[in-house]
Amino acid sequence: MAPAPPTTDRDWRGFARTLALSMVALFAGYLALATLVDPYDTGRSTLLSRGAVRPQGPRTASAVRGRDPAYAGVVIGNSHIQLVEPAALTRLTGIPFLQLSVPATGPAEQFALLGWYLKHHARPEAIVLSADAFWCADDPAFPSEHGFPYWLVGDWPAYLRGLIRFSAAQETINRVGWLLDTRHKAAASDGWWDYERNYLSQGFGIDPAKKAALEKPVGSEPEPHHGGPFPIAARLRAELARIPAATPVVVVFPPVYARGEPPPGSARAGAEAACRAEVRAVLATHDLSTVVDWRDGRPEAANPDQFFDQTHYRLPLARSLTAEIAAAIVRLRTR
Repeated sequence: MAPAPPTTDRDWRGFARTLALSMVALFAGYLALATLVDPYDTGRSTLLSRGAVRPQGPRTASAVRGRDPAYAGVVIGNSHIQLVEPAALTRLTGIPFLQLSVPATGPAEQFALLGWYLKHHARPEAIVLSADAFWCADDPAFPSEHGFPYWLVGDWPAYLRGLIRFSAAQETINRVGWLLDTRHKAAASDGWWDYERNYLSQGFGIDPAKKAALEKPVGSEPEPHHGGPFPIAARLRAELARIPAATPVVVVFPPVYARGEPPPGSARAGAEAACRAEVRAVLATHDLSTVVDWRDGRPEAANPDQFFDQTHYRLPLARSLTAEIAAAIVRLRTR
């Protein structure tokens, strides 16, 4: 048998070229498939959209929920307002409400979601924003320790870049499987998630250590990077400019347990009050607006049975807050 001819540089170059072209074709094929499937149902491709929310966390589910035309009202914040039930707001105001709050988010993420919602709702009937301590940070970028999929609610280039990750590839496969399953489960389209059971299962209200933490008074000095200045004023002004003048806007200062309130006259109390005052002043530039303030020392905030920790309250308190928000919206709409 004749010996095999030696491999030449030309052969290696041909192999490398073929391999490179194959990789490019594979990458392009995946990107085309992922774009077509639209794993998080952002609406960029509606070929496989079924009008239902696949069970997933609120961070990614916000993309499909935020574009749903069925909801003319929206609540945006984090877990400090997440127990406000959208169906209750709908019942009390007549406005179909969406709960678009995402745990562990601050103004940067929340205003990104507001922008996504406004992109798909030109004339919303009501907007509710939760202004908690995260709004009072001194960094105008409002950085967060927790990741957030901005690419889902961003522009096309950001979306395509976001698809180039393992989690997106995995979700592409998961979505196809979900679509093919005739008995697939669906999550709540209005974003309602009662997390009380989650907290109770962790021992809140029972565990002595957690009960002791609830009763520990906060200090008199402002939290780091929360003593001013407050760039939330400029950011809120810019966001309000995107909201139609005829849309009622309610900003909520959510409940804080009495022991979580700073000592009267302290530097921390002054800083927190100054931040809220700036939010109020900017909000007043939007004619149809009001504040629902649960940081006003009301007696309900002194009941430990109504709180899991100093900033997370329970359903009975949430229902009272919901009723007050609804009443504020009704007043604004009847001016």
